[in-house]
Amino acid sequence: MTRNERLARWIALLLPAALLAGAWGSQLVGHLYPCEMCHWQRWPHYAALPFALLAFVVPQRSIAKAFVIVAALLIAVSGAIGVAHAGVEYHWWNGFTACTQTVDLRGLGPDARLAALMRAPVIRCDVAQWSLGGISLAGFNAILSLGGAGLILWLMRKAR
Repeated sequence: MTRNERLARWIALLLPAALLAGAWGSQLVGHLYPCEMCHWQRWPHYAALPFALLAFVVPQRSIAKAFVIVAALLIAVSGAIGVAHAGVEYHWWNGFTACTQTVDLRGLGPDARLAALMRAPVIRCDVAQWSLGGISLAGFNAILSLGGAGLILWLMRKAR
């Protein structure tokens, strides 16, 4: 593999891993519970990781390159979902405003279930829970994912 292909392969692995770590960290440590659209942004990153890992272990260069390209496309899908979500948060367009709740109802009786539901935070897709410089987490995912996917594909193309 060329230097550019190796760099693209590392970015294809580390970018979704870092973005997922950030998402889980903000959820578990920062107590920012994800809305439905936040979860949608995670799925393509989960899917990109196995392809990026396989690019490190397959011996055929052409197959490894294909895995890196598939990972880049999946990362770009997450970025596109991030654009859609950020647009909903910034009220640029109407979107899905379904609310999600983070509550575990297993093993609870009817009264305890109702009480748990009433105490659970309601997470709306059209309200950013956190932002930095006016950019929400969905916006950062869009920027990093689309930028990273573009860089990976550029490196792969340049390697030819």
